Amino acid sequence: MTAKVSFKEINRLAIPAIFAGIVEPLISITDTAVAGRLPTDTVAALAGVGLVGAFLSTLIWIFAQTKSAISAYVSQAYGASKINGIRPLFSQIFWMNFVISILILSSTYFFAREIFKIYAAKGLVLDYCEEYYKIRAWGYPLTLLTFTIFGAFRGLQNTSWAMTISITGGLLNIVLDYIFALQLDMHVKGIAYASLVAQGVMFLLALFYLFTKTPFRLRLRLKLHPLMPQAIGMTLNLIARTASLNIALFLASRYATSYGAAYIDTQSILMQIWLLSAFILDGYSNAGNAISGRLLGAKDYKSLWLLSIDLSKSMVIVTLVLMAFYFGFYRSIGEWFAPNQTEIIELFEEVFWVVIIMQPINAIAFLFDGMYKGLGKAALLRNLLLTATFIGFVPTLLFFDYLDWKLYAIWTAFFVWMLIRAGGLVWDFRKRYKPQLVS
Repeated sequence: MTAKVSFKEINRLAIPAIFAGIVEPLISITDTAVAGRLPTDTVAALAGVGLVGAFLSTLIWIFAQTKSAISAYVSQAYGASKINGIRPLFSQIFWMNFVISILILSSTYFFAREIFKIYAAKGLVLDYCEEYYKIRAWGYPLTLLTFTIFGAFRGLQNTSWAMTISITGGLLNIVLDYIFALQLDMHVKGIAYASLVAQGVMFLLALFYLFTKTPFRLRLRLKLHPLMPQAIGMTLNLIARTASLNIALFLASRYATSYGAAYIDTQSILMQIWLLSAFILDGYSNAGNAISGRLLGAKDYKSLWLLSIDLSKSMVIVTLVLMAFYFGFYRSIGEWFAPNQTEIIELFEEVFWVVIIMQPINAIAFLFDGMYKGLGKAALLRNLLLTATFIGFVPTLLFFDYLDWKLYAIWTAFFVWMLIRAGGLVWDFRKRYKPQLVS
């Protein structure tokens, strides 16, 4: 018998997930805002912090995909009442991510300058990129492992632990940013150390909740769990998907940097807002991820269909609130990020409306993206993102850049990119699950 998932249960997962999800972009937003208030070399510091933030987001998004894999397997096991059988899989994925994070740290730390030259950074901007990254990079393993643990929490149908941890880390980062960068005059280094300390505290709190609230432990068993090859395959598909996603983000930063310092500063601000919006909308996406995996484990396909409708309604409400807020504080937002930077504020006001009107399309794309991760459809997500990036984003960017649209070229390309992602997922979901309503 179909048991419709209540809005109460959806919100129990989604609302804490919103607060948990927005902290990572809020850390970057706080860093960007503080960089815009530094007393010296403001434009160069803001550009350096923005580029490093974009690069770190790329690394985190690509290799944190095991969070979605472990969440899918845990939630499906939870729905099938077989949670004990999944415990060794979690520990093996955790230690696999530890090795991956160390490899990423060691392979980027010593080549920071060369990496940001690829982003077209030069002069003082390049110096700040290198200085900032060589501190922030040490927090990468901590973030990747924290996200792995968050995946287990979500699979257990609990997002409140991640919320508590994330809010603590976010508030700590804000306080330390102010103390280190502005009061102690540590400049860009102070911003980086504030983020690093916050990431360390979040990781320790995640371990505390893992050991005291869940059945999972970190004892490594050398014999591979039977689902490990499948989990690795799913993770590789999601990594390929996210790599193509980050090609779009890289090209956006690369082209904006080539237009000049004010353009990359403005692009960094617009992207931070876009990412913040994405993580806010991702709260309901994460609820869909957790619940859809559980419903799949219980083979309750009709409830899955009804879940997509209810989540879409919730997404519409959240999207309208976001859009109203952004339009209501249109100029104030740009001035808050870059006070007294007239050129940046003017560029921001010129383009920000495009970011705002994208939000409904983003909401649908993120919702079904989260549900498909919970359903384990990683190969489909990979293929769709490859199509959206190389058939949609890249040709659109090249065409409108040729027309000298500059930031408009970048955000028109993002608009096309999100339309393909949203449309493809809605079409496939209807084709796949609507027939279940009459079965």
